[in-house]
Parts: sequence; structure tokens; C-alpha cells
Amino acid sequence: MSKGSLFAYLQLTRPANVVTAIADIWAGFAIAGAWTFMQVDWSQGAGDFWQNLLWLSISTIGLYGGGVAFNDIADADLDSVERPERPIPSGRASKKNAILMASCLLLGGIFFAFLVNIFAGLLAISIAICALAYDFWGKHQQLFGPINMGLCRTGNLLLGVAVAPEVLQKLWPIGVLPLIYVAAITMVSRGEVHGKNKNALYGGFGLYILVISGIAFLAKVQKPGSWEVFPFLILLAFMIFPPLTRAIQKQEPALIGKSVKAAVISLIIVNASLAAAFEGWIIGAIVLLLLPISLWLAKKFAVT
Repeated sequence: MSKGSLFAYLQLTRPANVVTAIADIWAGFAIAGAWTFMQVDWSQGAGDFWQNLLWLSISTIGLYGGGVAFNDIADADLDSVERPERPIPSGRASKKNAILMASCLLLGGIFFAFLVNIFAGLLAISIAICALAYDFWGKHQQLFGPINMGLCRTGNLLLGVAVAPEVLQKLWPIGVLPLIYVAAITMVSRGEVHGKNKNALYGGFGLYILVISGIAFLAKVQKPGSWEVFPFLILLAFMIFPPLTRAIQKQEPALIGKSVKAAVISLIIVNASLAAAFEGWIIGAIVLLLLPISLWLAKKFAVT
């Protein structure tokens, strides 16, 4: 495989986005209390902690990379008209090899999740099913499409929480926050090609506010009077609202695309905020370290 073709197949996996999926896992560990357990009982918890963190990080790389690659596979005919520069319609990547790669990534993601525990494995299967459902059907549904996409991200956050099954059984409703956030991104992105989707842009704006408010409420419940989450939420607002406001004003595809890109990358900040809400600003800052990596990759690979 030549260097050029390897780059084309990497493009299919959206590397910058994959980093945001890793942030889901790290935030899920915070919700599960795994970071605290590792610090409190280093001698007993360190080995299992790093092993499980590695397995689930690899798992989400496979699940996310395979899911978005199948999205391009499903859209190959449409992209030949609307986005002919993409890897498959441009001929830089073959559809057959892309299917093989995406299938291996999904199966690998499921395999590594089962190495942690059965709950993680079953969640990985659910994520793969949700991703394929969105790629080949859900994206075409006006109402269910954004929900379907949000369910993929919900499952990914809960995949991290699954490191502690007893916590997963209690706190699974927290998955509604990434569902709402990603549903908002999906709504906004529908104008990325043709523009003129003002109602969806306003809807996304409102949903982003709802997510920020929800995380602030969680921080209050977890640590009454805690301020640690608010710098992360301020950074999140700074990242997503200015480009979305410009998109609302002009409704141009290019501006909508920039708004979507900012919101996707900011998933890392959402996760850092959740980590800070549950385990303090230091863990939030650790998750936030993934942001410059994703931003760097976003300069080299398409995000949407």
C-alpha cells in the first residue's frame, strides 16, 4: 500500500474525531470513580486501571473508526456528486478494501471491550449496531437520525463507565447528555452542504445550552459549591457559540461546517467537564490534554 493510499484509508476513520471518542472513555472512567480508586489504592488498582484504560481506549478507536468509515462507504454514490474529493469517490481508496478495514475495526473494538468485562463487550456490540444503523438508515430520518447518532456517543461514554458495572447500573442515565449534544451537532450539520437551515441552527444552540446547564447541575450535585467544572464550561461555550452564532447570521455552508467542526472537537471539552464534575479539575485537565492532539489532527484530516 502506497503512502498516498494509506493516507486515504486513514481519512476514512476521521483521526481527529477518534481522539474525541477516547475522551469519552477517560470521562467514563471518572464517572465510574476509577481515577480516584487508582490514586487511593495504587498498589492494588494501578495495574488493572491502566490495562482496562488501554483496552477500552483501543476498543473505542476501533468502534469509532469503523463506524465513520462505514458512513463513507454508505455515502459513496452521493459523495461522487456532492464531495467527489473524498477517498472512495476519488478512487484513492477502494470500496472493497474500505469495507474490509471498517469491519476489522468494528470487530476489534468489540473484542477489546470484552477483555474488560461482559458489560463492556455488550455495550460495544450495541455501539457497532447503532453506528451501522445510522450509516445505512438513521441519517436519512428527520427525527430519529440525530437521536441515532447521539445514541452512539451515549454508548461510548457508558463504555468507559462499564469499567465499574455497579456504577453503570446506577448512573447510566447520564448518557443523555452526550446524546443531546451529538443530536445537536447532527441537526446543525444538515445545512453543511446547502445551507439555509436556520431552525436547526437555533435548535442546536438551545440544546448546547441544555447540555452545559446539565453538566453544571451535575457538578453541584456531586460536589455542592464546587467551582472546578466552570472553567471547562466557559471554554466549551467559547469554542462552540461564536462559530454557531456566525452560522445563524449568514446560514452559509462554509460557516455551518466550521460550527460543526468546532462542536465535534469540543466533545473533548464536554468530557473534560464531566470528568471535572465527578473527580475534580485535575482529572478534567488530564482529559483536556487530548484537545491539542485532536486540533493538530484536524489540520491534517477532515472532521466532517
